[in-house]
Amino acid sequence: MRFIVVGAGSIGQRHARNLRALGHEPIVFDTDAERLAKVGALLDVETLPTLAAGADRKADGILVCTPPASHVAVARETLDWGGHLFIEKPLAPSGREVGRLLAEADARGRRILVGCNLRFFKPLQRVKALVDEGRVGRVLSVRAQCGFYLPFWQPGTDYRQTYRAHAAQGGGILLDAIHDFDYLRWIFGEVREVLGTVERLADFQTDVEDFGEVTLRFTSGVIAQLHLDYLQRSYRRSCEVIGERGVIVWDYIDRRVTLFTEERDRWQGFGEPIDFNHNEMFVEEMAHFVRCLEGREAPVVDGSDALRTLRVVEAAKTSSAQRSWVTL
Repeated sequence: MRFIVVGAGSIGQRHARNLRALGHEPIVFDTDAERLAKVGALLDVETLPTLAAGADRKADGILVCTPPASHVAVARETLDWGGHLFIEKPLAPSGREVGRLLAEADARGRRILVGCNLRFFKPLQRVKALVDEGRVGRVLSVRAQCGFYLPFWQPGTDYRQTYRAHAAQGGGILLDAIHDFDYLRWIFGEVREVLGTVERLADFQTDVEDFGEVTLRFTSGVIAQLHLDYLQRSYRRSCEVIGERGVIVWDYIDRRVTLFTEERDRWQGFGEPIDFNHNEMFVEEMAHFVRCLEGREAPVVDGSDALRTLRVVEAAKTSSAQRSWVTL
């Protein structure tokens, strides 16, 4: 199949490489002509002189890998090209224009998939399976976190020049770490109420939040505490699921899922690191996109699903501003 990748940053390059490894033809465009030339030579792929030039390339799929603030505009511009859309997370900085995009895509028979690669991360899939199997009984509460140091995130790049540092471009830790809101919804269901504390604590010379402490009350009765920050000098991502009969602990870094259960009056832990390369989830994400285009699978995260997660993020920000619970 032929795919047009709009945006030649790190994630656009990753998707282009993975599509090619899967036997497909990626064509890349970026508004930065110098970067586009370098990426084209590095990946040995065709590049487009303008975005409009992609209209004649008869692509099966278009990948929108630009800064979040331009996602909706790029998606709408490419809707009539005949291909289905893969849009990187977050779907948009806010839900204001998303409804119109989804309606236009539906009217044209276009599918929209949204990049939530943690759905393809095998250790996290194991967490969901353990919860669904009832291995810890009824889930009561969850503690999750994601943190990293913003200036260290992309070595060799001035973080102040990236979209992460600018609210107008869709930056800030809550949108950046929307994966964590997504997987919590995926495993525990829909969110009913949100209480958030969202702050800018560090002197990063940005206009975005670098800290978030969010309480989520799910319709199932589960209560989750989600901590997010740009402050930790080492990357950390983990989750602890507390059930009536046990505890599940997931750690992203060592790919370990540990199950603690009460048997014969003592706690027993089970868990070994899962053999899984970091890039595999991105490869499987692209393979899933291809299978969706072939009609063999339905999107794991479609536009409507991504919009529901975006509404949770918006509710957290509103809650922080109002200093009160927000009901969805």
